[in-house]
Amino acid sequence: MIPSRALSFQHRTEADRLRSMVEGGGTAVLSQVLTGTGGVGKTQLAADYARTAWESGTVDLLVWISASSRQAIMNGYAQVGVELLGADPGAPEQAARAFLAWLEPKHGQKRCRWLVVLDDLADPADLRELWPPSRHGRTLVTTRRREAALVGEGRRFVPVGMFTPEEGATYLTTVLAAHGRHEPADEINALAADLGYLPLALAQAAAYLIDTALSCADYRRLLGDRVGRLADLLPEPGALPDGQATTVAATWSLSIERADQLRPAGLARPMLQLAAMLDPNGTPGIVLTSTPALAHLTAYRTGSQNPTPVTVEDAAGALRTLHRLSMIDHTPDDPYTTVRVHQLIQRATRDDLNPAQHDEFARTAADALIVVWPEFERDIELAQGLRANTNSLIHNAEDALYAPEVHGVLYRVGKSIGESGQVAAGSEHFQYLIAEMNVRLGPDASDTLRARAHLAEWRGKAGDVAGAVTATAELLEDMLQLLGPDHPNTLATRSHLAYWRGMAGDVAGAVTGTAALLKDTLRVSGPDHPDTLTTRKNLARWRGVAGDAAGAIAGFAELLEDMVRVLGPDHPDTLVTRGELADWRGKAGDVAGAVTASAELLEDTLRVLGPDHPWTLAARGDVARWWGMAGDVAGAVAGFAELLEDTLRVLGPDHPGTLTTRQNLAFLRGKAGDAAGAVAGFAELLEDVLRVLGPDHPDTLTARGSLAGWRGVAGDAAGAVAGFAELLEDMLRVLGPDHPDTLIARRNLASWRGKAGDTAGDATASAELLEDMLRVLGPDHLDTLATRGSLARLRGEAGDAAGAAAASAELLEDMLRVLGPDHPGTLTVRSDLASWRGEAGDAAGAATASAELLDAYKRLLGPDHPWTLAVREDLVRWRGEAGDAAGAVAGFAELLEDMLRVLGPDHPGTLMVRCDLADWRGVAGDVGGAVAGFAELLEDVLRVLGPDHPGTLAIRASLARWRGIAGGHGEASG
Repeated sequence: MIPSRALSFQHRTEADRLRSMVEGGGTAVLSQVLTGTGGVGKTQLAADYARTAWESGTVDLLVWISASSRQAIMNGYAQVGVELLGADPGAPEQAARAFLAWLEPKHGQKRCRWLVVLDDLADPADLRELWPPSRHGRTLVTTRRREAALVGEGRRFVPVGMFTPEEGATYLTTVLAAHGRHEPADEINALAADLGYLPLALAQAAAYLIDTALSCADYRRLLGDRVGRLADLLPEPGALPDGQATTVAATWSLSIERADQLRPAGLARPMLQLAAMLDPNGTPGIVLTSTPALAHLTAYRTGSQNPTPVTVEDAAGALRTLHRLSMIDHTPDDPYTTVRVHQLIQRATRDDLNPAQHDEFARTAADALIVVWPEFERDIELAQGLRANTNSLIHNAEDALYAPEVHGVLYRVGKSIGESGQVAAGSEHFQYLIAEMNVRLGPDASDTLRARAHLAEWRGKAGDVAGAVTATAELLEDMLQLLGPDHPNTLATRSHLAYWRGMAGDVAGAVTGTAALLKDTLRVSGPDHPDTLTTRKNLARWRGVAGDAAGAIAGFAELLEDMVRVLGPDHPDTLVTRGELADWRGKAGDVAGAVTASAELLEDTLRVLGPDHPWTLAARGDVARWWGMAGDVAGAVAGFAELLEDTLRVLGPDHPGTLTTRQNLAFLRGKAGDAAGAVAGFAELLEDVLRVLGPDHPDTLTARGSLAGWRGVAGDAAGAVAGFAELLEDMLRVLGPDHPDTLIARRNLASWRGKAGDTAGDATASAELLEDMLRVLGPDHLDTLATRGSLARLRGEAGDAAGAAAASAELLEDMLRVLGPDHPGTLTVRSDLASWRGEAGDAAGAATASAELLDAYKRLLGPDHPWTLAVREDLVRWRGEAGDAAGAVAGFAELLEDMLRVLGPDHPGTLMVRCDLADWRGVAGDVGGAVAGFAELLEDVLRVLGPDHPGTLAIRASLARWRGIAGGHGEASG
């Protein structure tokens, strides 16, 4: 008998698919198999199809058979044979065969249009040799099974899924309205989603709401209660709607029993029990075939007294078995969401577990997640999947993750969240953990202290550096009291406190704290312990940040020897130390050495860690960065552009490594002469950094400073002033007045005010800044020395060239003492000193000093480095000022050839040399050449810089001056 039409039955797209296959003309499919999990409405769809066919007169014979077993199918056929053909009821098998034979049309016999519906087929084998003929009528089968045996010649699957969100909401609204119930649309939509849009669940939930007068909101609260059982939120079996026989909670029991009987026998149920703890939207297959999962399947194999160890192949077979019975969706070729399980199947499965099983299986699921979770998340989709599964596990079985001890997956998911770029969310996760642990374990438990350490770390990484200092200091006090001064966790907390103090601007405090920690670590752990080596690395780094580059180099060089001896040359920590050593050597002036060392390190990192390891990507960034510092700016831009493609692929768009790569790429584009490109790059970066990190994060503030600076370089000095002024207000609020980054922002603001025309304001601000830098950073800090250099330049620009020269000479003595003769800062001061001596009247002395400086740059950086070319420009100019105008013309002409070759025609440095060449041609007497040179230059400057750039305005003024001279309105002078 055809089942009655369900209340509020909805037309679905599957019904259209059924009819389109039958009515498809030459491609019509007459035998169809509706397949899907229990409760999706297969029987109702089949009944609608059959009822429509009968009422429309398109079939002459309609047969509906419950196909729960082979005997039931045979009995149904036999009954039709008896009633239709008059077969002997005492020989049911012969009657059944007679009916199947009758379905084949005979020659000369009028053809009968028939439809046979086999509802709820339990086993494809039950239809062996019992399929109605596929070419002479219609057959429709409903089943939860989806083996290949169900399809063949003339038969096709029609998958039946859940309601769409719109269908689910419409169904609930219609049923409730029929009983005078009207619920808010948002609650209706949310309840449909909570029930996974399963038609059977929606029908039974609606009946429960009507019977109990509960609101949707109240029902959802009960449904979300992890303690309650699904069966308690459904009607009693006798009160089920639409003549339904079983509740949602019991719908799948027969399927799981049958699945356990299929090969590999006994594994379907324990596999489903494990999957029921995880994300219904997708669990990576490697989780459910991991070592903990295999141990679980071995221990809980159904019906086995002495189970043999389950293999990965067995586990995969269990997944396929569950898939065949529509208990899960298993797509082996998708490594990220291999297994999907409807949330109500999960809920019903968990409800069947006793409390001990529930907690044990939850911890097994957590073990499986931890085992497959990579230390470095190269695969973004896998990491997202593992985080989603952990969140589902926490929701489904949180209590089990705190006893008998806190499971490591709770820490791992927080680390993964933060390292994916969601630093604020990482901080929020550990805040939640601490709140839970305070209640469950108490504030003095070791796990609570550990969670507090993580929270302090992610607070700092989220931008609240001062909060990280405070939280770590408070944690240290408690650890000293609870664990004692020599406990490893206490020592680690001291290391963290020193780090965050340094990041908050107290670099001297970081050095002092790390040095004191090293003494205790040596005493407690010995010289070769990894913690000791790490502390030495931190101390060397902080010494460098404090301005002692030579001390940093010495510290890293000594440390590297010990790391190679203790850990080996290929240990990741050894590789990191090599990178730090190369970096500080470059910062100390040995740029060529940094290029060589970083390139060699990259080769080893590729060999040891592979191309997609985050440290390999960082090593590629170091190589590109040092290429740029060595003068190959175009190569550096290309290197970072290629690196960005890989960081986006491996780390994702919001990962800190990706954002850093974009920052470096924008910076180097500016250095390559594309100031507008740098502005565009930093503007786009700032939008993403604001979204990912928030407005007060240090990286956000840095991006704002970079954007303001490049706006100034691109010609918008007023925009740079405004940008740095707004930035300084926020830095004062976020970082405080004495933070090194705040001091640098003040220096940049003063500098751009001077470039915008307020030289007096620049000088006053720089003098005040120097006082604060001397107080905060000390006289030998690199930023303090740089500020003294800025003040010397301001003196000269204000007309006191002799005073600028004297100040530069004093500064040079300190630079030589602190940084050595080859440091870039020392070379810059030598260049400034030469220039101010020339401006003070000693052009010959300036030329001599520039020639000596040029030798140093060639030795350190090579002849084609932009800084080397800049010194050549100074040398040629001072030789001209000393009286050799013809030599200046020749020198600038030669220099221009190299500038074009090295930097390209549109680089600002190239344009400046063309300006110098045109000017000196005029000074040498070739006024027409000067006019022609400036006229040609103006066309290119307009194209490259635009009409309003200060450089463009200066070129126009020079052209006008030389045109005036050419017209007899003035004289050329050097």
